[in-house]
Amino acid sequence: MAGAYVRTAVVLALGCLLLAAVGADALEPSGWVRAHATFYGGSDGSGTMGGACGYGNLYAQGYGTRTTALSTALFSDGGACGQCYKVVCDRKTDKTWCKPGVSVTVTATNFCPPNWDLPSDKGGWCNPPRPHFDMAQPAWEKIGVYRGGIIPIIYQRVPCVKKGGVRFTISGHDYFQLVLPTNVAAAGSVRAMDVRGSKSGDWMAMAHNWGANWHSLAYLNGQGLSFRVTITDGQTLVFSDVVPRTWRFGQTFSSNLQFK
Repeated sequence: MAGAYVRTAVVLALGCLLLAAVGADALEPSGWVRAHATFYGGSDGSGTMGGACGYGNLYAQGYGTRTTALSTALFSDGGACGQCYKVVCDRKTDKTWCKPGVSVTVTATNFCPPNWDLPSDKGGWCNPPRPHFDMAQPAWEKIGVYRGGIIPIIYQRVPCVKKGGVRFTISGHDYFQLVLPTNVAAAGSVRAMDVRGSKSGDWMAMAHNWGANWHSLAYLNGQGLSFRVTITDGQTLVFSDVVPRTWRFGQTFSSNLQFK
């Protein structure tokens, strides 16, 4: 009987360790960091469409106007595309232009380039090594007064919350598939992608191309496609046969799977 209790305890302990390992990589909100924020794109956010992450029409992709461009210090050559940040105007630093008691969560969809003609504290807001948010105007005005123009903020990276599954848009041409994953929850940004054709059978590593886009140089026309995606908090999901063999360049395919 004592042996049975020992075996039960061991099984329970192993189960707890397994659960801990599965959840260990889930993104937790980071600590608060100081920065500054400006805005762009107009009162309707229409000027924020496209951008250095390659998401195109942000309304159609579900990102809306709660978006931001990031300075070099945060953008990480596109590695931050899709990440989510909770932003608060720092009233301890500036009570005049900060709205009290409010925050806004934005998704990184664009890059704010340096302006080397201006000093970093007088117009060159996105110059390295400054962390800076150039936010869509509707998002910025949730926390700041328009006349302020630039406001001090505190921000933290938070898990992204999305509706529905991850989506994949395929562009390019024969022997060059450019794949854009969108609507990515949790960490929001992708660390690695692999593709598998229904005829080729083996997983093939994809390379980061630009923004949130990844590419493969294999010939995959006429094959159903599966993707294996690892996001930057370490979670990996396999999207088996998410793309039918009848796919064409320019199409988007939705999955039923989402990161937690």
